Amino acid sequence: MTQPTQSEALGALRVQIDSLDQQLLSLLNQRARVAEQVGEIKRAEGSPFFRPDRVAQVIEKIQAANQGPLLNQHVASIWREIMSACLALEAPQRVAVLGPQGTFCEQAAIEFFGGAANLIYCANFDEVFHATAAGTAQYGVVGMENSTEGVVARSLDLFLRSPVHVVGEVSLLVRHNLLRQVNDLNGIEVVMAHPQALAQCQNWLSQHLPNAERRAVDSNAEGARLAATNPAWAGLASERAAAQFGLHIVAHAIQDEAYNRTRFAVICLPQTLAMPPATGKDCTSLVVSVPNRPGAVHDLLVPLKNNGVSMTRFESRPAKSGQWEYYFYIDIAGHPSQPHVAAALEELKGLCAFYKVLGAYPVSE
Repeated sequence: MTQPTQSEALGALRVQIDSLDQQLLSLLNQRARVAEQVGEIKRAEGSPFFRPDRVAQVIEKIQAANQGPLLNQHVASIWREIMSACLALEAPQRVAVLGPQGTFCEQAAIEFFGGAANLIYCANFDEVFHATAAGTAQYGVVGMENSTEGVVARSLDLFLRSPVHVVGEVSLLVRHNLLRQVNDLNGIEVVMAHPQALAQCQNWLSQHLPNAERRAVDSNAEGARLAATNPAWAGLASERAAAQFGLHIVAHAIQDEAYNRTRFAVICLPQTLAMPPATGKDCTSLVVSVPNRPGAVHDLLVPLKNNGVSMTRFESRPAKSGQWEYYFYIDIAGHPSQPHVAAALEELKGLCAFYKVLGAYPVSE
């Protein structure tokens, strides 16, 4: 009996894949029809359509049942997109992000909400906060902290007066690439990017482009957009931005620290989504101020220590009152529904002239 040739064997496997694809499509559409029914019930009850805790539970359950060969991280990405597409049938989610297209903020939003979310591009984080607070967008995504350069100060300032709270976070590995119309380092007169990106690449720029002007713009993608208009200009941005604006990647991953991560916060009004329930791996963010007297800052830490609560971040920002007063931004491990965290927060509140919980949310993996 003649053995099948490799081409014949490959053809037979492709027939199998085509058949499986049809089965998958049928099952996905069945799932979508059930999701539409879920949406009708949620609409009648007035309950939130997007539940990040439910998304996490579904993905965790699927990963636990996964026997391979697909990796769990890839299974999570696939299911997040499936759930995003089904949610778009129930009620498309409007999400404000820093624009234009190609920003890391956009990438963080897609990682959290999936590719079916309706993204609203804003010129700066002020606009993201305003769009979310005004209801133009149901959610917003803003940069909070970079592992190299520290906090995004403007975001912290905006939290003080905004009614939004944090319901999630995304930790993104950030790689900055030098983008330009021509694939050459010569002749670059200006490098444009967000101030954080310029700071994160300062050693590389000083070594390779010492005479180029470093010009701060509202976002890295905006820098890439501008670089596409002038051959003497370059931007620092993602590979996604290079593809978006048709630019060459002249130099890959030029950030000074190889392990360069940025935390993005997912924000919304409390009436859009209440504080997510505890998961066991949560962070509570708050901002406080204390009377300007000796030992006041030390006193802030005592309730945390006495109740066994771990502090993971402590930042100060001037209150801009002209009186040398400061706001303190604190992240603690845990959730306000846990008794020891609740006790610590209650004691802390009693010491503060200003006290605001910015949100409690699951820690990003």
